[in-house]
Amino acid sequence: MSTDVNAADPSTAPRDADRTASPPETGRFERVLAVTTGGAGDDAAVSTAVDLAAAHGAAVDALYVVDTTEHWDLLVERRERDGERIVEAAEAAGAAAGVPVEKWFRYGTPHREAIDFAAAHDADLVVVGSAGRTGLDRLIHPEPVPTRVRRGVDVPVVIVGPDDD
Repeated sequence: MSTDVNAADPSTAPRDADRTASPPETGRFERVLAVTTGGAGDDAAVSTAVDLAAAHGAAVDALYVVDTTEHWDLLVERRERDGERIVEAAEAAGAAAGVPVEKWFRYGTPHREAIDFAAAHDADLVVVGSAGRTGLDRLIHPEPVPTRVRRGVDVPVVIVGPDDD
């Protein structure tokens, strides 16, 4: 449908009020992935992911990766309980902020699972807690999960430290 406008007749020229307003732009991100592995920065990662998603009108995927590569069954069970607490807290924080949150669990090597998940679910941003390692752990594991995730994904990565509560 077209409208004829006579440039010489100002009464037929479109006015600013007559123009249809363009819909508000969505934020830069549509899907924010919060990667948690039971580390000290997990709560901060979830909080930051929810805040960023709220600011951009995005949804959050709260992913907890149970590291099954180095631990006995008893420790895996403890990590599962920790993971349940973390993804439930993410869902509650999202509900409070009006952000949709999907909860996910994966088992395996944390950085590989996070990288694969980000690609498979079209994440636009990845938020992960810092490793917060000291001493001997730095020597045994020179590249922590956040560093490996940052190197392995093709989207921006935000690494946050633990909350100072």
